[in-house]
Amino acid sequence: METAIRTRRLTKRYRTRPALQDLDLEVPRNVVFGYLGPNGAGKTTTIRLLAGLLRPSAGSAEILGRDTVRRREEAQRHIGYLPGDFAVYRDLTGEQYLRFIGNLRGGVDRSFVDHLAKRLDLDRSVRVGGLSHGNRQKLGIIQAFMHRPDVLILDEPTAGLDPLIQREFLGLVREARDEGRTVFLSSHILDEVEAVADMVAILRHGRLVVVESVENLKARAVRRIDLVFEGPPPVAALRAVPAVREARSTGHTAHLVVEGSMAGLLAVAAPHGVEHVVTHEPNLEEIFVRYYTTGKV
Repeated sequence: METAIRTRRLTKRYRTRPALQDLDLEVPRNVVFGYLGPNGAGKTTTIRLLAGLLRPSAGSAEILGRDTVRRREEAQRHIGYLPGDFAVYRDLTGEQYLRFIGNLRGGVDRSFVDHLAKRLDLDRSVRVGGLSHGNRQKLGIIQAFMHRPDVLILDEPTAGLDPLIQREFLGLVREARDEGRTVFLSSHILDEVEAVADMVAILRHGRLVVVESVENLKARAVRRIDLVFEGPPPVAALRAVPAVREARSTGHTAHLVVEGSMAGLLAVAAPHGVEHVVTHEPNLEEIFVRYYTTGKV
């Protein structure tokens, strides 16, 4: 599979303080890649390095095979970038700003710009200085998407957006992926990452600790399961199953915490007359919080 983003031992230090350490990352083309971590983990530093706005202290980063330092301009031609602190010329109207950026990029399809503005409900006649934070964010999304880049690098893209516009934005992300483009998405809103991401990475204290498909991450995660039996639950037998981390019962129901495959659990439970199975699947937020409190998914 062709690689859209590749880093090799990518490191950034501010004086003696390491913000990012030895990041080895490969992001395939045609995926939505969620980049997760708490404040200060190194997410924004990574994004600025990928966008060619910072020089690494060590290591390298590539966009579609173009080194972001040695071939910076070539790499930047292939990306659409939305920074977490998006700022623009306050005296220009939204339309003037988008035309200015479009001209810098050699021209863009104006009908597509109109389409994006309509979907995000942005009035481009208003001066940027008069826009609310949410409307400035819409402007930032449009300038990132409007030239249909091969790689979209988005840092907290839905900050300040109302729920309806957030949903429209996620639709744009899915469409970009379906058209063969790559979206590198950093967000604190884990529900929205879960809704669109094919893969996720978790960063902790400047180091990469997990890279996994969302599907595999959930399959490995701890989940809660309720088994309703015809009679008293065989709690002792259930506790002996290797995948079972916790087991208790109320009435005819066994409440279990299970890690990994359920096959062994169901094999033990079935002879005791299981009437009903309720699985509480973990979401990405639960996985993320569990990792940071226990050190594992």
